[in-house]
Amino acid sequence: MKPRKILVLAANPRDTSRLRLDEEVREVEEELKRANQRAEFQVFSRWSVRSEDVQRALLDIQPQIVHFSGHGEGEAGLVLENDAGKAQLVSAASLGRLFKLFSDQVECVVLNACYSEMQADEIRKHINFVVGMNQQIGDKAAVIFATGFYRALGAGRSYEDAFEFGCNAIDLESIPEYLTPVLRRKADRKAQRVFISYRSKDPDLKLAQQLHDALAEAGHQVFMAAESIRLGDTWSQRIQQELERCDYFLLLLSQHSVNSEMVTEEIRVARTLRDVRPDHRPAILPVRVQFSLSSPLNYDQRGYLNQIQQREWFTEADTPRVVQEILRLLAEGRIPEPVKTDIDESSVKQGSSARIDAAPDHPPLPVAEPELPGGQVDIASQFYVERPPVEDKCYEAIIKPGALIRIKAPRQMGKTSLMSRMLRRAEDQEILAVPLSFQLAESSVFTDLDRLLRWLCSTVGRRLKLPNRLNDWWDDLYGIKDNCTAYFEEYLLRECDRSLALGLDEVDMVFQHPEVASDFFGLLRAWHEAAKTSKLWKKLRLIVVHSTEVYVPMNINQSPFNVGLAIELPEFTAVQVEDLATRHGLPWTSDQTSQLMEMVGGHPFLVRVALYHLARRETSLDQLLKSAPTEAGLYGDHLRRHLWNLEQRAELMTALKQVLAAPRSIQLPSVQAFQLHSIGLVDLQGNGYVAPRCNLYRHYLRDRLNIRE
Repeated sequence: MKPRKILVLAANPRDTSRLRLDEEVREVEEELKRANQRAEFQVFSRWSVRSEDVQRALLDIQPQIVHFSGHGEGEAGLVLENDAGKAQLVSAASLGRLFKLFSDQVECVVLNACYSEMQADEIRKHINFVVGMNQQIGDKAAVIFATGFYRALGAGRSYEDAFEFGCNAIDLESIPEYLTPVLRRKADRKAQRVFISYRSKDPDLKLAQQLHDALAEAGHQVFMAAESIRLGDTWSQRIQQELERCDYFLLLLSQHSVNSEMVTEEIRVARTLRDVRPDHRPAILPVRVQFSLSSPLNYDQRGYLNQIQQREWFTEADTPRVVQEILRLLAEGRIPEPVKTDIDESSVKQGSSARIDAAPDHPPLPVAEPELPGGQVDIASQFYVERPPVEDKCYEAIIKPGALIRIKAPRQMGKTSLMSRMLRRAEDQEILAVPLSFQLAESSVFTDLDRLLRWLCSTVGRRLKLPNRLNDWWDDLYGIKDNCTAYFEEYLLRECDRSLALGLDEVDMVFQHPEVASDFFGLLRAWHEAAKTSKLWKKLRLIVVHSTEVYVPMNINQSPFNVGLAIELPEFTAVQVEDLATRHGLPWTSDQTSQLMEMVGGHPFLVRVALYHLARRETSLDQLLKSAPTEAGLYGDHLRRHLWNLEQRAELMTALKQVLAAPRSIQLPSVQAFQLHSIGLVDLQGNGYVAPRCNLYRHYLRDRLNIRE
C-alpha cells in the first residue's frame, strides 16, 4: 500500500501577528515518526505559500491530506502571502472551486486557522472530511489539536476519531478552546440549532409547534421554551445560553408579541450576536403571524430588524410554504440576503416637509381610543403627556442656529417621543430633519472610529437623498475626524438648501467603547463650537439622546455634555397621571391616582400600561395592584426582561442586591449607580446614593432574589 501523503501549507505574512508554525509542523512530524503506522505517512511542507504555490503543490505532490496552518479572517477568507510577503486573502468560494478539482484525490483538509469554519463548509462540498475553527484559536491550542489529530491517525484511527482525539488533547490541557474545532463531512447536511421565539397562544403556539416538529424531524436541534425548559432550569440563563448557541433565530411576530419586552430583548440579543460574529450567526428569520408587513413594529424592533427579510403567515394554508422555505434555508446553511428598506420615520426629502410618524391630525377629543403603549408615542397620539417647561425649552432651542440639545433619562421615559416632536417643530420652521437611531448600526461599527464616522456620514447622506461620495473626501493623509468634518462641511451642509436638525438617538451604544466615545463626542463638541464663528456650521442643529450618565473620561473642553441645553425628563406628576386617566375615559379620584403611583411611581410606560388595561375593563385597580409585582400580572413581561438583563451582569446584580436589602438609600460606586439608573431600576439621590425606583421593582426583585430587608 502506498503511503498517504500529508501536504502542510504554512503562511505567516510579514504584516500579520507571529504564529508558532514551525513548532506545529515539527510536532506533527515527530508524532508521525513515533507512530505505530509511521510507514503509512509522508509529510511534505511548503512555507510562505502564495495562491499559485498551493495549486502547484497539490498538482506535484498529489496529497490525500492537506493541512493549512496560519491566519484566517472568517468571511474575508484564509490569509496567504503575495509576492511581497504580505497578506493576501483567498475566499471560501475560491478554495471550494480549487478543491473541487482534487475531489478524487484529497480525502481530508485541516484548516488550523482562526475563523475557518466558513471555508470548511465550502470545501466539504467536494472533500469527505474538513476541519475548521468556529472562532479564534490560540497558538497553544492549535499546536495541541494538530498533535492529537495526527497522533490518532498514526495509530490507525479514522479521520472522525482523529478529530475527537485532537479536541480531547486540548481539553486534557484544561484549555477552554476544545470546542473551537469543527468537523464537516461531505455527506453531512449540517444539523442546525434553531431557537423559536413565539407567543404561547394560538395561532402562534400552533405554528411554533408545527415548525418545531418539522425541523426536528429533519434532524435539526430545535429550542422552544415550553418544550425545552425543564423544572429546575433557570429560564433566563437557559434562554441566553440557547440564543448564544443557535444558528437560526426563528421569530414569530404577531400583533401581541410585537409589544412584548421579552420578545424585543430576545431580538436585541440575537441581533447583537449576529453583528459581532464573523459568520453572522444566528441568522434572524422573522415570520409575521396574521400581522401584515404593512403593520408597524415597535420602535426598538424596527431598528433591530432593519434590512432583515420578513415572511407572512395568515392561515393554515400558508404553513407548508413557510415550513419548506425554512427547511431549504437550513439545509443549505444559508443566511437570507439583506433587503434594502426605506425607513419611513427617517425619510427626508429636500424641498418637502416629510414628517416623522406622519398621521392625520385629528381635533382633540374628550376621550380617545385607548392604545397599547410600546416605545415611541405616535406624533399624533392623544396620549403624549407634556412635562412643562421641557417641551417649550426644546422647541425654542431647536430653531436656534448651531443649537445642541441633550436629552437624558432612563429607558421608557419618552426621550425618543420628545426628539420626534422637536424634529417636527424644526420642520414646521422649514428646517430639514433627520432622526438617526444608533440601533440601526451593527454593533461592530462602534468598536472603530473610522467605521463609525463613515456610517454616520453615509447614513445622513442617504436620508438627505444625496449620493454617497465618501471616497472623494476620505483621505488617509488627513485624520479620520477631519475627513468626517470635511464631508459635512464641504458636502452635506453645502448641498442642503436649508438648515439641518440631526437627532442622534441611543448614543449610549458608543459609551461601551471609551476611546471611540471620547473622539466621537469630542467631534460633536467641535462642530457645536464651530457654529459660533462659521455661517455654514450654524445650519446644523444637534439633538443627542441617551439613557446612561456619561462616565467616559473626557476633556472638559472637548465634551459636548457640558454645553448646550441639557434636558432631564422627569416622571409624571399626580396631576399628569390624572389627566392621562381622563384621556383614557377613566373618571379617577386622587385616591386612585395615589394607589397606582404608590406601586409604579410616575414611570410613563408603567402608568400607560395600567391605564390602557383599566380603560379596556380587562382588570380592576385592586386586581392590578395585587398581581403587579408578580410574573402573572400585567408587568410580568417587563419584570422578566429586567431580571434577565441583571442575570447577565453579575456586578450590577450584586450592587442591586445591596440596594434592595437596605432599609434606606445607600451609596454605590458611581458607574454602577449610573448603570442601574439608566436601565430604570433605581433613583439617583445625589453623591452616589440610590434607592429602588418604585415598589413594583422593590417587591418583585426582593421576592425573586430571596432578599429580606
